[in-house]
Amino acid sequence: MKKLTLLFVTLLCLGFMFQACDDTKTYAEQLEDEDNAIKDFISKNNIKVLSLADFEAKGNTTDLKTNEYVALSGGVYMQIVDKGTGDSIKNNDIVLVRFMEYDIMSQDTTSVSNYDVDGWVDEFRYSLSGTTASGLFTYGSMLTAYGTAVPSGWLLALKYVTDYAHVKLIVPSKMGHDSSLRYVYPYFYDIRRFQIY
Repeated sequence: MKKLTLLFVTLLCLGFMFQACDDTKTYAEQLEDEDNAIKDFISKNNIKVLSLADFEAKGNTTDLKTNEYVALSGGVYMQIVDKGTGDSIKNNDIVLVRFMEYDIMSQDTTSVSNYDVDGWVDEFRYSLSGTTASGLFTYGSMLTAYGTAVPSGWLLALKYVTDYAHVKLIVPSKMGHDSSLRYVYPYFYDIRRFQIY
């Protein structure tokens, strides 16, 4: 009996040692960290969150004075700074984008941002099949850094704006680019212009 107890205690101690050495977080823990980071970002920036119903009741607008953002599907938050002045997005349109990308977890802008680089824009082709929207980058820093898929969080905004729109987005990992999804990192985007062709 003494030997079994000693063996059990030894295995238990070894288990604690291995747990202490392994600081890898589970996917659930990573999602919890992401959720906390987004809540902290919303709080620190005094963002007032609107429900989709309230947003639609206001004519699909957000109040900039009170820093309103609407909670969209998939955990995306959007503020419409300017709805735009032109045509709405259609299947097979080309979209040019000027944007700033901010990593919410590390609290810093990324080198992928292009809005302060003269003459540099990102370009993607928009596709709509039934109610499913998708986009593929054909040029720019997002393509180079993250691959061809346009973050689905970006595409949600196009439902509510037109050519030359300016929006701000909080995009969780599951609605972001490939790297965001892989590492469970949320991003804030200030998309200065969606230019639709």
